[in-house]
Amino acid sequence: MKILMKRLDQKIALISGAAAGIGRGIALAFAAEGAKVGVLDLDQSRCQAVVDEIKTQGGKALALAADISNPISIETALSKLKKHFGPVEILVNNAAIMPSGALHETDWQAIQRCVSVNLLGSVALSRAIIPDMLAQARGSIIHMASVTGMLGLPGLAIYSATKGALISLARAMSTDYAKKGIRVNSVSPGTIDSPMLHAFLAEQNQGKVLRKAFDEMHPIGRIGTIEEVAKVFIFLASDEASFVTGANYTVDGGLSVRGEQPQDES
Repeated sequence: MKILMKRLDQKIALISGAAAGIGRGIALAFAAEGAKVGVLDLDQSRCQAVVDEIKTQGGKALALAADISNPISIETALSKLKKHFGPVEILVNNAAIMPSGALHETDWQAIQRCVSVNLLGSVALSRAIIPDMLAQARGSIIHMASVTGMLGLPGLAIYSATKGALISLARAMSTDYAKKGIRVNSVSPGTIDSPMLHAFLAEQNQGKVLRKAFDEMHPIGRIGTIEEVAKVFIFLASDEASFVTGANYTVDGGLSVRGEQPQDES
């Protein structure tokens, strides 16, 4: 009987912001495809909960508590992961926060934290991991961007700015490392049924109305699921995407083609 190889069999992956939401979904999906997964987030106990879930399903994972806005914290986590599994071959820069409000209404500390986590955290993790990827002459880095970085949405200026920057960062990095075996891409989801969306809607005066509008603005007629996003990450992380670099994959049910935006009528 022929044994089918899993698409990420024995590959070592690190996923930031993996304790919940889309990051957790990607971690579970990668592990199911045979990857050894570093589950990185701020809280050790929440990371361990995801690791336990992966192990229950027969996968391999390691909990890594770290603040990606702190280079020392990153180095400590990476050292632990390398000793446990080996050098990282796949990096998913997923960790993000999403302050809402028009730019002049957004707290300055929230703006700084958003840039530090969403953009600079992705830069710091990439810089720390790339030397090992260069030594192996292979690697896949995937930045979690967003259609907000392409279109913009009301009340999400600074979040949109960081996500647009990640799209540009992936393109620029791809040109630096293409001949060295490292592929760099970004993924831009539309509206996804996730804890981040739930938190955003909870802050709005007419959250239920806005939630319905999100369904209607996607040509496919609904918002996306975490599993649908995770499948694209599996493809980009795998050897199936060996000729894909510098790309921005939109996973948005046609939203970016239509270009419509829901309006908060509060």
